[in-house]
Amino acid sequence: MSGAKTTGGATAEDLLRAGKRLMLSNSTMGVYAGKATPRQREFLMGLFEHELAYREENKRRRLKRQAAFPCVKGFEGYDWSAASLPPSITAQDITGLGFVRRMENLLLYGPVGTGKTHLAIAVGHAACDEGMKVRFVTASELVMALVGARDAGRLDRMLADYASNDLTIIDEWGYVPIDRDGARLLFQVVSRCYETRSLLLTTNLEFSKWGSVLTEEQMATAMIDRLLHHGHVVTFSGESYRIRHAIMKMGGGDDVEGLPEQI
Repeated sequence: MSGAKTTGGATAEDLLRAGKRLMLSNSTMGVYAGKATPRQREFLMGLFEHELAYREENKRRRLKRQAAFPCVKGFEGYDWSAASLPPSITAQDITGLGFVRRMENLLLYGPVGTGKTHLAIAVGHAACDEGMKVRFVTASELVMALVGARDAGRLDRMLADYASNDLTIIDEWGYVPIDRDGARLLFQVVSRCYETRSLLLTTNLEFSKWGSVLTEEQMATAMIDRLLHHGHVVTFSGESYRIRHAIMKMGGGDDVEGLPEQI
């Protein structure tokens, strides 16, 4: 529920449904909903809807805190011109979270600074607004956390926690090399989520190079197979948004000598 609706003409059945969501007993609600006057029902329905809206807003805030987004991003004003979508998915399916509800994966591939992470965060915020459990983490952060959990004897618990997410967003996949132990731990996350939860990855690494970054070709192939079996690859192209705007601030010149190629 995004907010209170018009409460005029509330019926006894309306009150019963609202009361059930508030965990009031059918015995109590049956007595009072049945004997209340129309104006009393309207008053009670307004009370229930206000409380439900308050609880759901608190839930959204809690989900976003737990998701650990690095910043707030939304779809409003998002520039889709750098993104090339496959026939299997539409922009509306992404913004409407259809792929998450179908427990499919989304891989955002392309150069740094072309809008991949912005889109990933916007999807995550939208999912939290829909009451979904989301976790945002970079690949390197995830590997370090998995190694720490393994060493502390908490790996199964951590894997189960990630498998309970409706959507796990792994940013900067392949940006830094991962040793064999770390790659195997990442593979366990992918395997736990396979066909039961959605993963969203952002990467600038083409599939043919995953083996070199993950240090093992066979495991990289198995990981790609699971991600793509029920997944969609959105390809990004163009120059970095951040570099483009840095040049504009410098006066709009064409000389970018000294600026990093990827930021």
